[in-house]
Amino acid sequence: MTTEKKESLLEFPCDFPIKVMGATQDGFADAIVALLQEFDAEFDAATVEMRPSSSGKYLGLTVTVRAHSKAHLDDIYCALTGHPMVKVVL
Repeated sequence: MTTEKKESLLEFPCDFPIKVMGATQDGFADAIVALLQEFDAEFDAATVEMRPSSSGKYLGLTVTVRAHSKAHLDDIYCALTGHPMVKVVL
């Protein structure tokens, strides 16, 4: 009996929600949308959910990306975490 180890629990392609948080500032959501469109030309900015923190200092975005592979998803996470306006990616 052979057991194949799956590289990921996800089946690709799939829609994958990501939470992105940063300081509330002009252009934050637009910058994140532009970055995501580099990885998925069909990413729709209208699907972004925005939630300000209770103090209003931070803005949380929920974005759902179309991931084509684990490597593609990893690249998206790396780009988001490396963006200067982003504080946290979950």
